[in-house]
Amino acid sequence: QVQLVESGGGLVQTGGSLRLSCALSERTYSSYVMGWFRQAPGKEREFVAHISGTGVSTSYADAVKGRFTISRDNAKNTVYLQMNSLKFEDTGGYYCAAGIRATPNPRFYLYWGQGTQVTVSS
Repeated sequence: QVQLVESGGGLVQTGGSLRLSCALSERTYSSYVMGWFRQAPGKEREFVAHISGTGVSTSYADAVKGRFTISRDNAKNTVYLQMNSLKFEDTGGYYCAAGIRATPNPRFYLYWGQGTQVTVSS
């Protein structure tokens, strides 16, 4: 069974940084598009970023462009989300997902992690 385990969330002040990690227990990890999504209380889950299997192609939501960086290490079956210049509105649960298509649409992602909480204090 494919499992994704996120880590790295926490409490940070506005303007601070966090680095999220997501490890995938799957030998064919490099064949998946990997994405990060987030969900604030009372809101729908929203796309944050995705990265192609090779790591060459990335895409970001407008709200995080220029502040967040997605990367992957296929040797470690791990995807990262470096978050800089954090804002209060970045607060929420952050979820990584493995999918078959490079898209912001969560329906194309087959496997999901349990999430890690990011709280940005103003």
